[in-house]
Amino acid sequence: MCGIVGYVGKEQAAPILLDGLSKLEYRGYDSAGMAVYDGDKIVINKTTGRLKVLSELTHDGATMPGNIGIGHTRWATHGEPSEVNAHPHFNENRTIAVVHNGIIENYQKLRNILVERGYKFRSETDTEVVAHLLDYYYNKYDKDPLTALVKVIHRVEGSYALGILFADHPDVVYAVRKDSPLIVGQSEEGNLIASDVPAVLKYTRDVFFIENGEIARLTKDTIAFYNVDGEPIEKQSKHIDWDINAAEKNGYEHFMLKEIYEQPKAVRDTISPRIKDNDIVIEELGMTDEEIREIKKIYIVACGSAYHTGVTCKYIFEGLARIPVEVDLASEFRYRNPILEDGTLVIIISQSGETADSLAALRLAKEQGIKTLGIVNVVGSSIAREADKVMYTWAGPEIAVATTKAYSCQLVAQYLLALKFAKARGKITEDELKEYLHEMEMLPNQIEILLGNKEKIQKFANRYVAAKDVFFIGRGIDYAISLEGSLKLKEISYIHSEAYAAGELKHGTISLIEDGTLVTAVVTQEELYKKTISNIVEVKTRGAYVLAVTNEDNPDIERTVDSVIYIPKTNKYFTNSLAIIPLQLFAYYVSVGKGLDVDKPRNLAKSVTVE
Repeated sequence: MCGIVGYVGKEQAAPILLDGLSKLEYRGYDSAGMAVYDGDKIVINKTTGRLKVLSELTHDGATMPGNIGIGHTRWATHGEPSEVNAHPHFNENRTIAVVHNGIIENYQKLRNILVERGYKFRSETDTEVVAHLLDYYYNKYDKDPLTALVKVIHRVEGSYALGILFADHPDVVYAVRKDSPLIVGQSEEGNLIASDVPAVLKYTRDVFFIENGEIARLTKDTIAFYNVDGEPIEKQSKHIDWDINAAEKNGYEHFMLKEIYEQPKAVRDTISPRIKDNDIVIEELGMTDEEIREIKKIYIVACGSAYHTGVTCKYIFEGLARIPVEVDLASEFRYRNPILEDGTLVIIISQSGETADSLAALRLAKEQGIKTLGIVNVVGSSIAREADKVMYTWAGPEIAVATTKAYSCQLVAQYLLALKFAKARGKITEDELKEYLHEMEMLPNQIEILLGNKEKIQKFANRYVAAKDVFFIGRGIDYAISLEGSLKLKEISYIHSEAYAAGELKHGTISLIEDGTLVTAVVTQEELYKKTISNIVEVKTRGAYVLAVTNEDNPDIERTVDSVIYIPKTNKYFTNSLAIIPLQLFAYYVSVGKGLDVDKPRNLAKSVTVE
């Protein structure tokens, strides 16, 4: 989950590395470092703390002249956050520098072998093994970097994206990848490597996606690719259409707030191109109605917030298309030996398209001959490339660790899929589809209405800055909304928060309610109003303060709860898209009130590319 940037070109490298790393700091931010070739040697600076510490240390890169370099921002796996464990790592005489994202699983075995050969280790990291192993093979095989890299690839086990400098080759950046994302950007001013697209948008829109086991060799004028055996291969670049301003704050205090406010556009961009003449057209999907009718069961597999969208959309696929659906955490999917039979479709949801557990689940399904569909935001990402079918969410770059607009786009993408499947299977009529699509097209404007009335939520959040525990309850889709609302609060405010199915309160969890405990009740499913209100009464009786998020046609709830946030009326299947907005804002303002780093919460990184 670390961030890697490399540059070789006509410009000074260090400022470009710092700028690229600033776009990747969501991937890790406990330490940072750079290595730049300067004249006759590789100069390395690294430090603990956020990227701004490295920037200050190097005077925004001014103290590191040179036109070629690699940089890194770290999320610690092996070894605590410290200067010695920060990247880049290097060999004994600092003639080879390495930055790494991933985990070398057999590093201890390799380390022991290298120690026996006289190598000395400074850090606790697995990455230093790579630097010394490169040194060993580089010197053994006539100081040929490509041969050394090939030998290393065949020795190390695990996941890695590597950026490498060799002092003997002062005009070349090498890169290699296995199970950790890495792209190559091509521009007239020079060429770049990076862990993710936002790092290169300022310089180029033309990128190559490196596949597993591939090696890239970059000079200021050329880019060459090689396979796992060092043989030359040809690759085609992809053009990225993301708006460069989407990776900048543009006057907002935090990326998270900016991305909350970008949701109307992101949702509209995801929906609008797919609705034509009152029908659903998902051009990149490439699934015929006959293929859809052959589906007997769906597994939705994802992590974190993406998993929560799956919990919501289980109700929608089953309710509209009448297909049985199971929703699995990607980290658990493989280990329960799932029963994957003919007629099964596995849907993998991931913003980055590089989530390690989700990618592993996809590969398991493919190994068993099961059809797969990826719902991803990043064009050309691993899941997009490896899934049999793909559907993109047009959210654009999302920088804040806590997802908002990508979550909302994943929801509406699944709404469209569920409706398309329902239509293909004859479960809804043309008129019904037309009405559903009309309701869906209203969602962006309704989200804008909610965002325009944030003052009440802000004031309410200020009252609960010091809360110790907050609970979210709901039934059906409202329970799925509660899961996401709870996650948003806990991950950026560090307040203990849990979501419970309201009907389960009497089975033990109601014992957690004390005088003054905040309970947020989500009440958007009209057929469940009465049952949820009875659960609200139960927690009120035990001293809870209850905030309700409910439809604007449910004013009677005011007699039962302490405070209400109303959302515009929409179809019952689409309420998550509206109810989540005040919950996102609530979490945001609580975090701001506590003076926390909203965009980079402690111990978290956005793209989880290691298991």
